[in-house]
Amino acid sequence: MTLIARVKCIAWLPVFALLAVGSASAQIHPKTVEAAAPSPVDRAASGDAPDDPGPLAIDLSPAFTHAAIHNAAQKVADWQLARAESTFNQQWTYAALYDGMLAASKTTGDPRYRDAMVKMAQRYDWKLIDARFPHADDMALGQTYLDLYLQSREPIRMADTKAVLDQLVVRPDDSSKLLWWWCDALFMGPPVLARMSVATGDRRYLDYMDREWWETSASLYDPVEHLYFRDSRYFTQKQGNGQKLFWARGNGWVMGAFAKVLEAMPKDYPSRGRYIAQYKEMAERIASIQGSDGLWRSGLLDPAAYDLPEVSGSAFFTYSLAWGINHGVLDRKRYEPVVRRSWAGMLTHIYASGRLGSIQPIDGQPGKFKPSASYVYGVGGFLLAASEVDNLATNAK
Repeated sequence: MTLIARVKCIAWLPVFALLAVGSASAQIHPKTVEAAAPSPVDRAASGDAPDDPGPLAIDLSPAFTHAAIHNAAQKVADWQLARAESTFNQQWTYAALYDGMLAASKTTGDPRYRDAMVKMAQRYDWKLIDARFPHADDMALGQTYLDLYLQSREPIRMADTKAVLDQLVVRPDDSSKLLWWWCDALFMGPPVLARMSVATGDRRYLDYMDREWWETSASLYDPVEHLYFRDSRYFTQKQGNGQKLFWARGNGWVMGAFAKVLEAMPKDYPSRGRYIAQYKEMAERIASIQGSDGLWRSGLLDPAAYDLPEVSGSAFFTYSLAWGINHGVLDRKRYEPVVRRSWAGMLTHIYASGRLGSIQPIDGQPGKFKPSASYVYGVGGFLLAASEVDNLATNAK
């Protein structure tokens, strides 16, 4: 099939999905998905899965100490930076990596990772991709720009992101379409709006995010399973064992979003308690289905169907759960063992070179992949997890 043909097929998926789903599921929200142009993601630049990635690392320790965590974070960050810096871009895949790189500088004390992010931002004049407005994926890079702005309040660092968000918050809602119709969007868009509220002191950004978040939740969150469907195509789909189909990385994006949004949200924000309640429901569910190796499979409710754990979803779960403990939202006694197991499990997928493997390629549903599969967004999740795990270990009681 030609590239053009594949793009045309992808563009029709939401239409076929809506026809197939119809009114068969109580999960369906009155709004439908919003059509968007095919994503311009550079898949080749995002990662690969070689047949011979070399041996696994033997110099890492699961010890819950700053030295051991620092060693693992530095090993992975160094490999990824050397490998990916020449292909840095403005896409959502790399946006997740950039967040992790900023976290790696905090974990290791090494400014090289942060400096590389500043260099990247300068290369793009601190601008977002703005070809598919209001698509959340194209706003994800704003997380890094705003983090760097908050470190050094140079107006250029947030000017373009603010201009895009200013258009977004006055955009009239379409009563028949969801803005954030896929759960990944909650990681891509809401944290940028929440950060912009912090950077400007203007609550309009947070209020807009709040309204759209709960529109998405009303459609995609399963109040029985306490997990998010990736999008409306999956409301009625089942795994081989008859369980509902919930994607690990999709729910990892949501859990990561909770950490980022709650960290930026004022303690007295009217609906903060609602976020915490849903976050706690998800945390409990995710902890309850953790694998014996400390990690989660690509299809969360049918783990036996997948030979390998999925490290990107596992990384975002680890990051979010550790964040919750560190910020007093989750009970340490209940969740620290979960975090310790997941951190130790991820270390077993690091190669001697620093490659982090067992990361599912770009997709929107559970799938299978090689042990060597490494993609930048999964590395970003791992480095975010390392930062919070390091804080947890440093403040161990």
